[in-house]
Amino acid sequence: MTSRIILLVEDNPDDEALTLRAFKKNQIHNEVVMMRDGAEALAYLLPDGDGDGRPCPALVLLDLNLPKIGGLEVLRRMRADERTRLIPVVVLTSSKLEEDILDSYRNGANAYVRKPVNFSDFAEAVRTLGVFWLLLNEPVPSLGPESN
Repeated sequence: MTSRIILLVEDNPDDEALTLRAFKKNQIHNEVVMMRDGAEALAYLLPDGDGDGRPCPALVLLDLNLPKIGGLEVLRRMRADERTRLIPVVVLTSSKLEEDILDSYRNGANAYVRKPVNFSDFAEAVRTLGVFWLLLNEPVPSLGPESN
């Protein structure tokens, strides 16, 4: 699995390391762009001007509990902007709150996945996400690997 960019929005260094380790364990070699807070993610996704020619991610893995701007607000702004409205967003979080699940789907999340505590379960969840979103799922044509 390569060529499609994954945007990982995660402020916890341990969860970041686990996610990257799970990608590696599962042969997911896609480029991973790392953002550590909501403001940084929005600046990347919704740049002023032309975006410096940066490619659109094929998938956003979004934590909810982020510094500066929370994950739900990132999701709201992505869905409100034509440039990012159709990018698949998987909320990948430790939250078990029903309100967070409902708010995520109401604001346009494509999936909501709780981070498993056990690494082997986490690695399997990441493998499943990778297979579905990066191999099986057909991206919106304008968001394909060639687009800017």
